[in-house]
Amino acid sequence: MKHVQSPEAEPDYSAGAAYVSGRYVPAAEATVSALDWGFTRSDVTYDVVHVKDGAFFRLDRHLARFQASMAGLRMKIDLDAEGIAEVLHRCVALAGLRDAYVAMVCTRGVPAPGMPRKPSLIENRFMAYALPWIDVFTPEQQARGAHLIVAKTPRIPADSVDPTIKNYHWGDMVRALQEAEDAGAESAVLLDRDGFVTEGPGWNIFMIKDGALVAPDRGALEGITRGAVFDLCAELGIPAREGRITEAELREADEILTCTTAGGVMPVSRLDGRIYGNDRPGPISARLRELYWAKHAEGWDATPVRYDA
Repeated sequence: MKHVQSPEAEPDYSAGAAYVSGRYVPAAEATVSALDWGFTRSDVTYDVVHVKDGAFFRLDRHLARFQASMAGLRMKIDLDAEGIAEVLHRCVALAGLRDAYVAMVCTRGVPAPGMPRKPSLIENRFMAYALPWIDVFTPEQQARGAHLIVAKTPRIPADSVDPTIKNYHWGDMVRALQEAEDAGAESAVLLDRDGFVTEGPGWNIFMIKDGALVAPDRGALEGITRGAVFDLCAELGIPAREGRITEAELREADEILTCTTAGGVMPVSRLDGRIYGNDRPGPISARLRELYWAKHAEGWDATPVRYDA
């Protein structure tokens, strides 16, 4: 009987698509070398942009921050902002996603055999992927307000790891998440060594007191969604500024609010068991969240995904 070779099956991108080593693969097949300093040294930077209803939100700002992060770590890739954007569009299109979590990543790379182990001599590597939408807090948690704790684990000092460059140095964040899990909470806010509020694992935080919003001025990523919250405050006439926030001030806040690309504007209803806003999102937090998604529906800072590219 003559053997007939079956045609190669089409890749299955239904769970997400990735770009690795110059080619597109299903997200589950995306890998990084065990020898890459991104893996062995956490020597890596990344950025995440979301797609909602078929459009990227503030894509240009995410691309600019990613390029600034690479420059801050002395990394270079062959693609410019337009080239990176093309890869991101293609990943989303291959996966056929209308709502997506889209990441761009640059690792230090693998040291060449026999060469001095100097970062400047290593060829940097770029990859990207698009996954179905991810929420830091579930929709149910967002609706009733997230439950947080103040972690005992301090934030990594900013003079050791620059928090304005997105990175994988999450040792402090993971310990804080373990503390939250032990306490029956969903996440944790970290303080710096001087006792001032910084941020949480993957999200920025704000306190609202006497009708005004304050964001920490230290130890935190300058989040794209964080900037969007300031824009929303300006539109609503809500006073907003950066400033020092002590642990005591956070606990005495009228409302607490978090935000991130992976979830948007997310109110808090409990901190270490203390109940805020009758155990529901406070009025200002609720207004900001509602306006954030309403403006998304109107096409706010949207870049439609090129599905036919």
